[in-house]
Amino acid sequence: MASHSSISLEDPVFSYSQFACIGSGFSAIALGATLQRWYGITDIRFFEKQSQLGGTWHINQYPGCACDIPSALYSLSFECNPNWTRVLPTYAELWEYINGVARKYDLVDKMTFGAAVERCVWIEDKGRWRMWIRQKQTGQVIVHECQFLYGAVGFFDQPRELEIPGAERFQGPMFHSARWRHDVDLTGKRVVVFGNGCTGSQIVPAIVDKTTSLTQVVRSKHWVYPPIDEKVPLWLMFTLANVPGTMQLQRFLMFIKMEVEFIGFWDGKFAKAFRKKRQRQVEAYMRAVAPEKYHDLLIPDFEVGCKRRIFDSGYLKSLHNEHLRLTDEPVEEILPHGLKMKSGEIIEADVIVMANGFKTNEFFLDCDIVGRGGETIHEHWKSFGGAEAYTCESLSGFPNFFLLGGPNVATGHTSFLIAVENAINYSLRIIEPLLKGKGSVAEVKRKAEEKYVQSLHHALQDTVFSTGCSSWYNRTVDGKKPWNASAYPWSQAHHWYSCLFPSWKDWRLSGQTEKNKIVKQSHTLTRLLTLTAFTLGMVFWSRRNPNTVLASLLAQPRTILPWLAGAAVKSGTEAFAVIRGTWS
Repeated sequence: MASHSSISLEDPVFSYSQFACIGSGFSAIALGATLQRWYGITDIRFFEKQSQLGGTWHINQYPGCACDIPSALYSLSFECNPNWTRVLPTYAELWEYINGVARKYDLVDKMTFGAAVERCVWIEDKGRWRMWIRQKQTGQVIVHECQFLYGAVGFFDQPRELEIPGAERFQGPMFHSARWRHDVDLTGKRVVVFGNGCTGSQIVPAIVDKTTSLTQVVRSKHWVYPPIDEKVPLWLMFTLANVPGTMQLQRFLMFIKMEVEFIGFWDGKFAKAFRKKRQRQVEAYMRAVAPEKYHDLLIPDFEVGCKRRIFDSGYLKSLHNEHLRLTDEPVEEILPHGLKMKSGEIIEADVIVMANGFKTNEFFLDCDIVGRGGETIHEHWKSFGGAEAYTCESLSGFPNFFLLGGPNVATGHTSFLIAVENAINYSLRIIEPLLKGKGSVAEVKRKAEEKYVQSLHHALQDTVFSTGCSSWYNRTVDGKKPWNASAYPWSQAHHWYSCLFPSWKDWRLSGQTEKNKIVKQSHTLTRLLTLTAFTLGMVFWSRRNPNTVLASLLAQPRTILPWLAGAAVKSGTEAFAVIRGTWS
């Protein structure tokens, strides 16, 4: 945690905005754009510690870096892009896309770069958040206030350290994949890469041919799926750009295709059979492509889905390269010119690359968030047993504060950005009464938060995430049972639905009035019509494709009827509450 000895509540306030956001990645830019689209609000400031916008896609610029979600879905629903050149876009193409969205909505001028937010405190008597932001170049601290505060720092903000003695003695370049040294030429070098997850499996095939030798040190196994990446054909790009509705149709079909994969994350006979079938397919691919001598190092003994799956980008084929060596032997220490292995073997190295991941299940490690009564966000999470949030974004005792890309929004099967858009839309539905004059403060109730978190973690026990493998989804807190603050245990369709209809009894809004009831009522009707159209679309698609898993689920009344009944009850209850004006 950063030191804040120079920070005081008596510091003069430098500036104010109605909205403020920590971060400037996909989540932050989606927030700024949605505020304009929904309410015409432009009074927002973004504070970013990096030198440019983009978040993950500015930080990660290593060779081979690309997304593992199809571009049609790893994009914003309101800014579909017909110009993607690949199914799995590179970091450069993703940065160009999000930079274009930011400029379209005039958000770049609202961003302050090289600005590290060190502390945020809820000021009770003013109903505002006060932020202390340190300019990294000058060290100057400015104070900013806002009514609504959003945290959009994401999952992959803090690189994990390499816990091997002797790192400080290494005399060559040594850097994390998220801090790639573009000034280091790997041509003819002896390179060591730590890690073989999503990042390591992209780096190795991208650099191995340049090196004199490449040693990849691994400590775990991963399911490496057959590749899905390819160039987008010109005829498809032309169609998407010129035929109205085709981009939205492509996105919807991709969503359905990937959402069906969630079935494999459930517990039960059907889900296990689904996983076994997928596991046989993936294992057959790995055995066919990877060198036989590495099969025991590569092929996992746990179920598919327990860890983040990897789409092969040439990694398994690259293991045939005569310059490459794969080993799981523990490293005893790092020497000035290489590694000393447990066996005593010395591996010489000119460059060390750490592709060992990030500190996950932890949030705001370098920023204090202080809510009501002086409770910090970390004290709040300790009372629950780990990082958590109501609907994955709200905390009791922290009014007008929302997390984007917060605890338990990650999925193992589909786009993170769907969850982000759901969270943004939900938060704006919650504060809509405040924007319409129904008060100034919104806060989720503690009991509602406790009930939600208990339900979420109970559901996680019935998923593949809890079958025992070691993954970044889980983290042991204070030596207790592993705490999963990463994965969402339900489908993204479920998350969309739960964000569509806020449970107003779980919220406390201050300064209630009787004004503008009709606004919320009209939004309720819109959501109900949207839900109906979505359901009819699923039914129609399943009838046209009777042999799919979705069709078999919809064919069973016990599967779909409770969901539809719940939707009708929730929307009806909300409409009744609006008409009566009871925002409890």
